[in-house]
Amino acid sequence: MPVPGFETTAFEHEGVRRDVFRAGSGPAVIVMTEVPGITPQVARFAQWVVDAQFTVFMPQLIGTPMRPLTPGAVLGSMARICINREFRVLAAHQSSPIVDWLRALARHAHQACGGPGVGAIGMCLTGNFALAMMLDAPVLAPVLCQPSLPLRITRNKASAVHASPAEIAAAHDKIDHQGARILGLRFHRDPWCPPARFQRLRDEFGDAFESIEIDPKHANPNEMKPAHSVLTTHLIDAEGQPTRQALDRTLQFFAEQLKP
Repeated sequence: MPVPGFETTAFEHEGVRRDVFRAGSGPAVIVMTEVPGITPQVARFAQWVVDAQFTVFMPQLIGTPMRPLTPGAVLGSMARICINREFRVLAAHQSSPIVDWLRALARHAHQACGGPGVGAIGMCLTGNFALAMMLDAPVLAPVLCQPSLPLRITRNKASAVHASPAEIAAAHDKIDHQGARILGLRFHRDPWCPPARFQRLRDEFGDAFESIEIDPKHANPNEMKPAHSVLTTHLIDAEGQPTRQALDRTLQFFAEQLKP
C-alpha cells in the first residue's frame, strides 16, 4: 500500500530487497517505524520531517503501510517480530541483524543527498537501532524515541541499550571527532522504555546524550494506554503541548547536526 506524499522506491543489500518510501529534499533522515508499522501517525511524523527540508527514507520493516493502529495490529506485529530472525528482541549487548541493512541504506542515502551526515530516528522496537547505526554508516544525528529493546524481562535488560561494544565505541568516536550527538525521548512510567535505559545512556555518553522525558498526563488521552509513542500516537499537535515541543526539538536537532 502506498504512503501518501511519498514515492515508493526499493533498496537492496546483500540479497535483501525492501520497499523504501522517499520524499523531500535536503540532508537525509532515515525514519524507522514503530510497532505495528508505518501507521498514519508515523507517516504524519515523516511528513513533518520532509516539511522541515530533509529527505526522508522510510523503509518498510514490519506490518502493512497505512494500516490503522489497533491492539490487534500491535499484537500481530509483535508475534511476527518475536520469531523473525532479523530482530533479536532479548539481546542486551548486540544489535539486531536488520541493522546491517539499515546501515547500508544510510550510506546510500548519504551518497544520494550529500551533507555532513545522515539523521536516523528509531521508535519503539527500532529505537536503539539509530544508536547502533553509528557504526559503519554516516549517522551523526541519531534519535532514540522510546527505545524498547531489549524487552524488559530482567533488571539487567532494563538498563541495556541493544548495542554491541563496537557500536558503542563507534558512537563515542563520532561524538569526539565528528560532532555527533544523541537525542532520546520517552514518557515517564513507560513500561516498554524504563528509566534505567536512559540513565545508562547518560552514564555512557554524558552531555552528548540529550533526553526529553514527559509526564504521561501530557499524552493524547484519546489513544491506547500506557503513554508510549512520543512523536506519533500520543503526540498532541498543539502549541505549548510538551509532545509538540518534543517534536519541534527533534526537528531542530536534525537541523543542528545536518545543516551546520
